[in-house]
Amino acid sequence: MTDLFEPLALRGVTFKNRIGVSPMCMYCCAGDGKPTEWHLQHLLSRAVGGAGMVMTEAAAVTAEGRISPDDLGIWEEAQLPGHARLASGIAAMGAVPAIQLAHAGRKASRNAPWEGGPAPVARGWQPVGPSAEAFDDYVTPRAMTEAEILATIEAFALAARRSVEAGYRFIELHAAHGYLAHQFLSPLSNRRNDAWGGDFDGRARFVLEMTRATRAAIPDEIPLCVRVSHTDWVEGGWTTEETVELSCRLKALGVDMIDVSSGGLHPAQKIALGPGYQVPGAQAVKAGAGIAVAAVGMITEPEQAQAILTEGKADMILLARAVLRDPYWPLHAAAKLGRTEKLGVPPQYERGWMTLGKMHKDPAIAEAMAAL
Repeated sequence: MTDLFEPLALRGVTFKNRIGVSPMCMYCCAGDGKPTEWHLQHLLSRAVGGAGMVMTEAAAVTAEGRISPDDLGIWEEAQLPGHARLASGIAAMGAVPAIQLAHAGRKASRNAPWEGGPAPVARGWQPVGPSAEAFDDYVTPRAMTEAEILATIEAFALAARRSVEAGYRFIELHAAHGYLAHQFLSPLSNRRNDAWGGDFDGRARFVLEMTRATRAAIPDEIPLCVRVSHTDWVEGGWTTEETVELSCRLKALGVDMIDVSSGGLHPAQKIALGPGYQVPGAQAVKAGAGIAVAAVGMITEPEQAQAILTEGKADMILLARAVLRDPYWPLHAAAKLGRTEKLGVPPQYERGWMTLGKMHKDPAIAEAMAAL
Protein backbone atom coordinates (compact mmCIF):
# COMPACT_ATOMS: atom_id res chain seq x y z
CA MET A 1 0.00 0.00 0.00
CA THR A 2 1.27 3.46 -0.92
CA ASP A 3 0.69 5.78 2.01
CA LEU A 4 -0.26 9.44 1.57
CA PHE A 5 2.63 10.27 3.88
CA GLU A 6 5.19 8.00 2.25
CA PRO A 7 8.16 9.79 0.61
CA LEU A 8 8.38 9.88 -3.18
CA ALA A 9 11.72 10.04 -5.00
CA LEU A 10 12.02 11.32 -8.57
CA ARG A 11 15.55 11.66 -9.94
CA GLY A 12 17.54 13.63 -7.35
CA VAL A 13 14.55 15.00 -5.47
CA THR A 14 12.60 13.41 -2.63
CA PHE A 15 9.16 14.66 -1.58
CA LYS A 16 8.48 14.04 2.11
CA ASN A 17 4.91 12.96 1.30
CA ARG A 18 2.55 12.49 -1.66
CA ILE A 19 0.67 15.79 -1.24
CA GLY A 20 1.38 18.71 -3.55
CA VAL A 21 -0.07 22.20 -3.90
CA SER A 22 -1.32 22.61 -7.45
CA PRO A 23 -0.67 25.78 -9.51
CA MET A 24 -3.31 28.46 -8.88
CA CYS A 25 -3.21 31.81 -10.67
CA MET A 26 -3.36 34.77 -8.29
CA TYR A 27 -3.44 37.67 -10.81
CA CYS A 28 -1.60 39.93 -8.39
CA CYS A 29 1.69 40.94 -10.01
CA ALA A 30 2.14 44.60 -10.84
CA GLY A 31 2.33 44.12 -14.60
CA ASP A 32 6.01 43.16 -14.57
CA GLY A 33 5.70 39.42 -13.85
CA LYS A 34 7.66 39.70 -10.61
CA PRO A 35 6.56 37.73 -7.53
CA THR A 36 5.09 39.88 -4.77
CA GLU A 37 4.59 39.68 -1.03
CA TRP A 38 1.23 38.04 -1.77
CA HIS A 39 2.97 35.14 -3.50
CA LEU A 40 5.43 34.78 -0.63
CA GLN A 41 2.77 34.63 2.07
CA HIS A 42 0.37 32.52 0.00
CA LEU A 43 2.89 29.83 -0.94
CA LEU A 44 4.89 29.71 2.30
CA SER A 45 1.74 29.22 4.35
CA ARG A 46 0.98 26.08 2.30
CA ALA A 47 4.54 24.86 2.82
CA VAL A 48 4.22 25.36 6.59
CA GLY A 49 0.93 23.46 6.30
CA GLY A 50 2.79 20.23 5.55
CA ALA A 51 2.63 19.69 1.77
CA GLY A 52 5.51 17.75 0.27
CA MET A 53 5.60 20.01 -2.78
CA VAL A 54 4.41 23.57 -3.35
CA MET A 55 4.11 24.81 -6.92
CA THR A 56 3.85 28.38 -8.11
CA GLU A 57 1.04 29.54 -10.34
CA ALA A 58 1.64 29.43 -14.10
CA ALA A 59 4.74 31.50 -14.79
CA ALA A 60 4.72 32.90 -18.33
CA VAL A 61 7.76 32.16 -20.48
CA THR A 62 7.15 35.29 -22.59
CA ALA A 63 5.34 38.54 -21.84
CA GLU A 64 2.67 37.76 -24.44
CA GLY A 65 2.22 34.33 -22.87
CA ARG A 66 0.52 35.72 -19.76
CA ILE A 67 -3.18 35.09 -19.19
CA SER A 68 -3.51 38.59 -17.74
CA PRO A 69 -1.19 41.60 -17.45
CA ASP A 70 -0.81 40.79 -13.75
CA ASP A 71 0.35 37.19 -14.13
CA LEU A 72 3.57 35.78 -12.80
CA GLY A 73 6.45 35.54 -15.27
CA ILE A 74 9.94 34.16 -15.63
CA TRP A 75 10.86 35.44 -19.09
CA GLU A 76 13.69 37.76 -17.97
CA GLU A 77 16.51 37.96 -15.46
CA ALA A 78 14.92 40.86 -13.56
CA GLN A 79 12.25 38.45 -12.28
CA LEU A 80 14.74 36.03 -10.70
CA PRO A 81 15.32 37.68 -7.29
CA GLY A 82 11.64 37.36 -6.41
CA HIS A 83 11.56 33.75 -7.56
CA ALA A 84 14.71 32.95 -5.59
CA ARG A 85 13.04 34.30 -2.46
CA LEU A 86 9.97 32.14 -3.12
CA ALA A 87 11.97 28.98 -3.80
CA SER A 88 14.25 29.36 -0.77
CA GLY A 89 11.30 30.12 1.50
CA ILE A 90 9.34 27.06 0.38
CA ALA A 91 12.41 24.85 0.80
CA ALA A 92 13.10 26.28 4.27
CA MET A 93 9.60 25.17 5.31
CA GLY A 94 10.36 21.57 4.28
CA ALA A 95 8.56 21.41 0.92
CA VAL A 96 10.03 20.94 -2.54
CA PRO A 97 9.80 24.27 -4.41
CA ALA A 98 8.21 23.77 -7.84
CA ILE A 99 7.26 26.00 -10.74
CA GLN A 100 4.84 25.65 -13.64
CA LEU A 101 5.99 27.15 -16.94
CA ALA A 102 3.26 28.27 -19.31
CA HIS A 103 2.10 30.20 -22.35
CA ALA A 104 -1.57 31.15 -22.60
CA GLY A 105 -1.71 31.34 -26.40
CA ARG A 106 -5.17 32.40 -27.57
CA LYS A 107 -6.41 32.68 -23.97
CA ALA A 108 -4.02 35.56 -23.23
CA SER A 109 -4.51 39.29 -22.60
CA ARG A 110 -7.51 38.96 -20.26
CA ASN A 111 -8.53 40.71 -17.07
CA ALA A 112 -8.53 38.80 -13.79
CA PRO A 113 -11.56 36.46 -13.61
CA TRP A 114 -13.36 38.59 -11.03
CA GLU A 115 -13.15 41.55 -13.45
CA GLY A 116 -13.89 39.62 -16.64
CA GLY A 117 -13.39 40.48 -20.30
CA PRO A 118 -10.29 41.34 -22.31
CA ALA A 119 -7.49 43.42 -20.82
CA PRO A 120 -7.83 47.13 -21.60
CA VAL A 121 -6.03 48.34 -24.71
CA ALA A 122 -3.41 50.19 -22.68
CA ARG A 123 -2.37 46.97 -20.92
CA GLY A 124 -3.28 44.25 -23.41
CA TRP A 125 -1.73 42.76 -26.53
CA GLN A 126 -2.54 40.63 -29.57
CA PRO A 127 -2.80 36.95 -28.55
CA VAL A 128 -1.22 34.26 -30.71
CA GLY A 129 -2.06 30.60 -31.26
CA PRO A 130 -1.45 27.69 -33.58
CA SER A 131 -4.34 28.94 -35.74
CA ALA A 132 -6.53 32.04 -36.02
CA GLU A 133 -9.27 30.26 -34.04
CA ALA A 134 -10.78 32.19 -31.13
CA PHE A 135 -11.80 30.65 -27.81
CA ASP A 136 -15.44 31.49 -27.13
CA ASP A 137 -15.84 35.29 -27.20
CA TYR A 138 -12.13 35.98 -26.70
CA VAL A 139 -10.06 38.04 -29.15
CA THR A 140 -9.18 36.08 -32.29
CA PRO A 141 -5.49 35.17 -32.10
CA ARG A 142 -2.92 35.61 -34.81
CA ALA A 143 -1.62 32.31 -36.19
CA MET A 144 2.01 31.81 -35.21
CA THR A 145 4.72 31.63 -37.82
CA GLU A 146 7.18 28.75 -37.67
CA ALA A 147 9.86 31.15 -36.46
CA GLU A 148 7.58 32.21 -33.59
CA ILE A 149 6.88 28.57 -32.72
CA LEU A 150 10.58 27.80 -32.53
CA ALA A 151 11.24 30.95 -30.49
CA THR A 152 8.52 29.96 -28.01
CA ILE A 153 10.02 26.50 -27.60
CA GLU A 154 13.35 28.15 -26.85
CA ALA A 155 11.59 30.47 -24.38
CA PHE A 156 10.38 27.43 -22.41
CA ALA A 157 13.93 26.08 -22.25
CA LEU A 158 15.36 29.42 -21.12
CA ALA A 159 12.63 29.81 -18.50
CA ALA A 160 13.42 26.33 -17.17
CA ARG A 161 17.09 27.24 -16.90
CA ARG A 162 16.18 30.40 -14.99
CA SER A 163 13.90 28.36 -12.73
CA VAL A 164 16.74 26.08 -11.70
CA GLU A 165 18.96 29.11 -11.14
CA ALA A 166 16.27 30.55 -8.86
CA GLY A 167 16.23 27.36 -6.77
CA TYR A 168 13.18 25.47 -7.99
CA ARG A 169 13.63 21.69 -7.78
CA PHE A 170 10.67 20.48 -9.83
CA ILE A 171 9.66 21.84 -13.24
CA GLU A 172 6.18 21.43 -14.74
CA LEU A 173 5.30 22.31 -18.34
CA HIS A 174 1.69 23.42 -18.81
CA ALA A 175 0.04 21.60 -21.73
CA ALA A 176 -3.51 21.62 -20.35
CA HIS A 177 -6.60 23.79 -19.79
CA GLY A 178 -6.75 25.21 -23.29
CA TYR A 179 -3.48 27.12 -23.16
CA LEU A 180 -0.95 27.22 -25.98
CA ALA A 181 0.53 23.71 -25.80
CA HIS A 182 -2.94 22.20 -25.44
CA GLN A 183 -4.10 24.34 -28.37
CA PHE A 184 -1.49 22.63 -30.53
CA LEU A 185 -2.62 19.18 -29.35
CA SER A 186 -6.34 19.49 -30.01
CA PRO A 187 -7.81 19.30 -33.52
CA LEU A 188 -10.49 21.72 -32.32
CA SER A 189 -7.95 24.55 -32.02
CA ASN A 190 -5.11 23.45 -34.30
CA ARG A 191 -6.16 23.86 -37.93
CA ARG A 192 -2.65 24.01 -39.35
CA ASN A 193 -1.75 22.00 -42.44
CA ASP A 194 2.01 22.20 -42.00
CA ALA A 195 4.37 20.08 -39.85
CA TRP A 196 2.87 21.58 -36.65
CA GLY A 197 -0.69 20.38 -37.27
CA GLY A 198 -2.85 17.83 -39.04
CA ASP A 199 -2.43 14.29 -37.72
CA PHE A 200 -1.43 13.24 -34.22
CA ASP A 201 2.30 13.50 -34.96
CA GLY A 202 1.94 17.05 -36.23
CA ARG A 203 -0.30 18.23 -33.40
CA ALA A 204 1.93 16.61 -30.76
CA ARG A 205 5.12 18.09 -32.21
CA PHE A 206 5.05 21.36 -30.25
CA VAL A 207 4.67 19.63 -26.88
CA LEU A 208 7.36 17.08 -27.71
CA GLU A 209 9.84 19.69 -28.95
CA MET A 210 9.09 21.96 -25.97
CA THR A 211 9.77 19.01 -23.67
CA ARG A 212 12.93 17.95 -25.48
CA ALA A 213 14.36 21.49 -25.27
CA THR A 214 13.44 21.85 -21.61
CA ARG A 215 14.90 18.51 -20.57
CA ALA A 216 18.17 19.45 -22.28
CA ALA A 217 18.23 22.80 -20.48
CA ILE A 218 17.99 21.51 -16.89
CA PRO A 219 20.26 19.26 -14.80
CA ASP A 220 19.66 15.52 -14.78
CA GLU A 221 18.72 15.54 -11.10
CA ILE A 222 15.76 17.91 -11.61
CA PRO A 223 12.46 16.07 -12.25
CA LEU A 224 10.37 17.21 -15.22
CA CYS A 225 6.58 16.99 -15.25
CA VAL A 226 3.98 17.82 -17.91
CA ARG A 227 0.40 18.81 -17.08
CA VAL A 228 -2.12 17.57 -19.64
CA SER A 229 -5.87 17.69 -20.14
CA HIS A 230 -6.54 14.03 -20.80
CA THR A 231 -9.77 14.88 -22.66
CA ASP A 232 -11.43 17.99 -24.12
CA TRP A 233 -14.85 16.64 -23.06
CA VAL A 234 -16.01 17.52 -26.60
CA GLU A 235 -16.72 15.13 -29.46
CA GLY A 236 -13.94 15.33 -32.05
CA GLY A 237 -11.47 16.81 -29.57
CA TRP A 238 -8.35 15.56 -27.81
CA THR A 239 -8.87 12.15 -26.18
CA THR A 240 -7.63 10.04 -23.29
CA GLU A 241 -6.21 7.52 -25.76
CA GLU A 242 -4.15 10.25 -27.40
CA THR A 243 -3.01 11.40 -23.96
CA VAL A 244 -1.70 7.91 -23.20
CA GLU A 245 0.23 7.83 -26.48
CA LEU A 246 1.63 11.33 -25.84
CA SER A 247 2.65 10.29 -22.33
CA CYS A 248 4.57 7.31 -23.70
CA ARG A 249 6.52 9.65 -25.95
CA LEU A 250 7.09 12.15 -23.16
CA LYS A 251 8.46 9.41 -20.93
CA ALA A 252 10.95 8.51 -23.67
CA LEU A 253 12.12 12.14 -23.67
CA GLY A 254 12.92 12.08 -19.95
CA VAL A 255 9.66 13.25 -18.38
CA ASP A 256 9.25 11.84 -14.87
CA MET A 257 5.60 12.55 -14.09
CA ILE A 258 2.35 13.42 -15.87
CA ASP A 259 -0.03 15.76 -14.04
CA VAL A 260 -3.42 14.66 -15.36
CA SER A 261 -6.22 17.22 -15.54
CA SER A 262 -8.88 17.79 -18.22
CA GLY A 263 -10.88 20.31 -20.23
CA GLY A 264 -10.49 24.04 -20.68
CA LEU A 265 -10.11 24.09 -24.45
CA HIS A 266 -13.65 24.50 -25.78
CA PRO A 267 -16.77 26.25 -24.40
CA ALA A 268 -18.94 23.30 -25.51
CA GLN A 269 -17.23 20.94 -23.06
CA LYS A 270 -19.54 18.75 -21.01
CA ILE A 271 -17.61 17.73 -17.92
CA ALA A 272 -18.83 14.85 -15.77
CA LEU A 273 -18.17 16.63 -12.48
CA GLY A 274 -17.99 14.70 -9.24
CA PRO A 275 -15.51 13.74 -6.50
CA GLY A 276 -12.25 12.60 -8.12
CA TYR A 277 -13.75 13.00 -11.61
CA GLN A 278 -10.31 13.28 -13.26
CA VAL A 279 -8.76 10.29 -11.50
CA PRO A 280 -9.78 7.79 -14.26
CA GLY A 281 -7.64 9.82 -16.66
CA ALA A 282 -4.66 9.61 -14.31
CA GLN A 283 -5.22 5.88 -13.90
CA ALA A 284 -5.32 5.40 -17.69
CA VAL A 285 -2.04 7.27 -18.17
CA LYS A 286 -0.32 5.42 -15.33
CA ALA A 287 -1.39 2.03 -16.69
CA GLY A 288 -0.90 2.83 -20.37
CA ALA A 289 2.38 4.74 -20.25
CA GLY A 290 4.01 3.20 -17.18
CA ILE A 291 4.90 6.60 -15.76
CA ALA A 292 4.30 8.28 -12.41
CA VAL A 293 1.15 10.40 -12.39
CA ALA A 294 -0.39 13.10 -10.21
CA ALA A 295 -4.16 13.10 -9.69
CA VAL A 296 -6.16 16.32 -9.36
CA GLY A 297 -9.77 17.49 -9.33
CA MET A 298 -12.30 17.52 -6.47
CA ILE A 299 -10.09 15.50 -4.16
CA THR A 300 -11.09 16.92 -0.81
CA GLU A 301 -11.01 14.25 1.91
CA PRO A 302 -7.97 12.48 3.38
CA GLU A 303 -9.59 9.04 3.03
CA GLN A 304 -10.38 9.77 -0.62
CA ALA A 305 -6.78 10.82 -1.34
CA GLN A 306 -5.44 7.74 0.47
CA ALA A 307 -7.73 5.40 -1.49
CA ILE A 308 -6.51 6.78 -4.84
CA LEU A 309 -2.95 5.88 -3.86
CA THR A 310 -3.84 2.55 -2.26
CA GLU A 311 -5.71 1.45 -5.38
CA GLY A 312 -2.70 2.32 -7.54
CA LYS A 313 -4.50 5.00 -9.55
CA ALA A 314 -1.87 7.69 -8.95
CA ASP A 315 1.46 8.35 -7.27
CA MET A 316 0.80 11.85 -5.97
CA ILE A 317 -2.22 13.96 -5.02
CA LEU A 318 -2.31 17.62 -6.03
CA LEU A 319 -4.71 19.93 -4.21
CA ALA A 320 -5.93 23.40 -5.14
CA ARG A 321 -9.26 24.59 -3.75
CA ALA A 322 -8.91 22.29 -0.74
CA VAL A 323 -5.73 24.08 0.37
CA LEU A 324 -7.19 27.49 -0.42
CA ARG A 325 -9.81 26.67 2.19
CA ASP A 326 -7.36 25.02 4.57
CA PRO A 327 -3.59 25.67 4.20
CA TYR A 328 -3.06 23.00 6.87
CA TRP A 329 -4.93 20.27 4.99
CA PRO A 330 -1.90 17.92 5.03
CA LEU A 331 -1.50 18.22 8.79
CA HIS A 332 -5.22 17.72 9.39
CA ALA A 333 -5.12 14.71 7.03
CA ALA A 334 -2.19 13.15 8.89
CA ALA A 335 -4.02 13.47 12.18
CA LYS A 336 -7.29 12.13 10.78
CA LEU A 337 -5.56 9.11 9.19
CA GLY A 338 -3.61 8.36 12.35
CA ARG A 339 -0.23 9.32 10.91
CA THR A 340 0.70 11.50 13.87
CA GLU A 341 4.31 10.32 13.73
CA LYS A 342 4.50 11.76 10.21
CA LEU A 343 2.90 15.12 10.84
CA GLY A 344 6.08 17.10 10.30
CA VAL A 345 4.72 19.99 12.36
CA PRO A 346 7.19 22.85 12.87
CA PRO A 347 8.31 22.77 16.52
CA GLN A 348 6.99 26.30 16.96
CA TYR A 349 3.47 24.95 16.25
CA GLU A 350 3.63 21.68 18.20
CA ARG A 351 1.51 22.93 21.09
CA GLY A 352 -1.39 23.43 18.73
CA TRP A 353 -1.13 19.98 17.15
CA MET A 354 0.29 17.47 19.63
CA THR A 355 -3.12 16.25 20.83
CA LEU A 356 -4.94 16.45 17.50
CA GLY A 357 -4.40 12.78 16.60
CA LYS A 358 -5.92 11.67 19.92
CA MET A 359 -8.82 14.05 19.43
CA HIS A 360 -9.60 12.55 16.02
CA LYS A 361 -9.83 9.10 17.62
CA ASP A 362 -12.50 10.26 20.05
CA PRO A 363 -15.82 10.16 18.09
CA ALA A 364 -17.43 12.86 20.20
CA ILE A 365 -14.54 15.27 19.80
CA ALA A 366 -14.15 14.42 16.12
CA GLU A 367 -17.83 15.22 15.54
CA ALA A 368 -17.46 18.53 17.34
CA MET A 369 -14.36 19.39 15.30
CA ALA A 370 -16.12 18.55 12.04
CA ALA A 371 -18.83 21.05 12.90
CA LEU A 372 -16.34 23.90 13.26
